Amino acid sequence: MSKIFAFSIRKDEEPYLKEWAAAHPEVEVDYTDKLLTPDTAALAKGADGVVVYQQLDYTPETLQALANLGITKMSLRNVGVDNIDMKAKELGFEITNVPVYSPNAIAEHAAIQAARVLRQAKQMDEKMAHGDLRWAPTIGREVRDQTVGVIGTGHIGRVFMQIMEGFGAKVIAYDVFKNPELEEKGYYVDSLDDLYKQSDVVSLHVPAMKDNYHMINEETIAKMKDDAVLVNVSRGPLVDTAAVAKALDDGKLFGFVMDTYEGEVGVFNEDWTGKEFPDPLLKDLIDRPNVLVTPHTAFYTTHAVRNMVVKAFDNNLAMVKGQEPDTPVEVG
Repeated sequence: MSKIFAFSIRKDEEPYLKEWAAAHPEVEVDYTDKLLTPDTAALAKGADGVVVYQQLDYTPETLQALANLGITKMSLRNVGVDNIDMKAKELGFEITNVPVYSPNAIAEHAAIQAARVLRQAKQMDEKMAHGDLRWAPTIGREVRDQTVGVIGTGHIGRVFMQIMEGFGAKVIAYDVFKNPELEEKGYYVDSLDDLYKQSDVVSLHVPAMKDNYHMINEETIAKMKDDAVLVNVSRGPLVDTAAVAKALDDGKLFGFVMDTYEGEVGVFNEDWTGKEFPDPLLKDLIDRPNVLVTPHTAFYTTHAVRNMVVKAFDNNLAMVKGQEPDTPVEVG
């Protein structure tokens, strides 16, 4: 009988793990809520493969600890592999990820939050909470009156485009790698500068890479329309957050939707109630009436979580059986 061990399983993931295990009686499944570290690796002793998800780095020591147990098949329940050390290749690790678990979850979140900023929903909620039920001056903007610029037309970007078009918005896009169908329909502009110049809403749907680090900065914001709304549900390093805060102060930006943040590790997914908040810039953004901050939860739906668990276990079992997994990744 094969055995797969899973690390850092949350309560919301347990039902889907047990569902998968019930459907695969030929596989012994065990798990822990602990993160994978050099010390906790020992919990997987006797397993043929491991299923993991964490922002903590998979360090050389962690990978070596697994390899010492004879475990070199590792399936991530998420997309990113940038926290896996190069030693994985040296040790002969086979690694998979879940690159597409629910584009709709993230695209819906981006669309909902963008619409809320345009309608000044946070300001109205705060007014009503204090008993002020007057309309003015909290007047909204209709999505259908906006030009929405989408940077990145992969799975998530395309779903976001469809949703915004459903509202009646004009949608334009930019991507280094053009989708032939979208290109034929004339969605693409020639440059990012063109997109910034035309867009009332700018939404990011690209991965974090060296070439697009801080692609949203003081210079690029200056190229945007006055009163634009910026949406980042992709990766924190895409945005120079201090530059965004300045643009909000200056009135250049109408609002900001932020689900990912450059300094989020160790801050997001923690309870700071009654404690000193460690990041003044993030606290400033959270407190602003025209900024909607969520702690990297755009993906966090029952549909997406189930897919992340089930697809990761499917991948791991395939590797354990010596078969080709659906979504292998190269490291290094």
